[in-house]
Amino acid sequence: MKLKTLAARLGCVLRGDGDVEIDAIRSLEDAGPGHLTFLANPKYQAQLASTRASAVLLATDHAELVLPTLRADNPYVAFAEALTLLHEPRPLPAGVHPRAVIAGSARIGDGASIGANVVIGDDVVIGPRAVLHPNVTIYPGVHIGSDCVAHAGVVVREDVRLGDRVMLHPGVVIGADGFGFAPGPRGAVKIPQIGTVIIEDDVEIGANATVDRATLGATIVRTQAKLDNLVMVAHNCEIGAGTMLAAQVGVAGSTKVGRGVQMGGQAGVAGHITIGDGVQVVAQSGIPSSVEAGKIVGGYPAVDVSIWRRTSAALLRLPGLLRRVRRLERRIDGALGSPDGE
Repeated sequence: MKLKTLAARLGCVLRGDGDVEIDAIRSLEDAGPGHLTFLANPKYQAQLASTRASAVLLATDHAELVLPTLRADNPYVAFAEALTLLHEPRPLPAGVHPRAVIAGSARIGDGASIGANVVIGDDVVIGPRAVLHPNVTIYPGVHIGSDCVAHAGVVVREDVRLGDRVMLHPGVVIGADGFGFAPGPRGAVKIPQIGTVIIEDDVEIGANATVDRATLGATIVRTQAKLDNLVMVAHNCEIGAGTMLAAQVGVAGSTKVGRGVQMGGQAGVAGHITIGDGVQVVAQSGIPSSVEAGKIVGGYPAVDVSIWRRTSAALLRLPGLLRRVRRLERRIDGALGSPDGE
């Protein structure tokens, strides 16, 4: 693709030779002829001088370069869009593989692709152009929207609803039983999990993540939410629109997470609380109680991030402070000691 064509499709400003042919995107270090590279993080600025790329994608206000450039207000977003244009995934051929097992009452939309060893239960609805890679299992009563993708090993349990353009990466399980048990005199009594899961449009869920079905009602993941690998969402939770949960985040039951929330890896959230819109959570934090909208929190228990940073810095000084206190105690004991040395 010519650089000027790429610029037009990305909405970038072109500076330099627009007839340069671009066939791939590579990092500053690995790029060569025919490659577009990018600079989104200033700490890699020094690598611009040695890159062998044919063109560079960078910020609108960046200094001029000898190389042709594409300018964007947000070069990282433009980089993501360029990857989509230049590196299309290998498609699964439309149609049903002869080794797929499909119930007679299931309905498969036009242009859908059903891979080998896929199992589709009774009364399932698969939307147009949906793609089910090999070894996907769809339980009875599931509705899957148009243009959804389920990668190998995905399991979608009974009566779950997926919207349009949902992507489930390998090993995702949607609709497993929530962790519901009532302690009794003869041990834990299982509470039947008779609710469902609703995944709205444009949600992406990473490999081996799990979203549990509700005890009653529905566990809901709202539109455009993004869940990383190994994220766990418990029964009756609601994950807000546009929220992003990094790897190994765990959200306990009946918690409501607002819109546009960002949680770093391994953050843990207690059950039956509310995380307000726009909250940001530092990685490995523990949240035992509700958090107001717009807050940035960290640590355990999670507190305002400025307090957490000061506390973390103070912890590193504790050994030195302890030594000083002990020296002062010895001096004080010596100064206050009795004349006979007692």
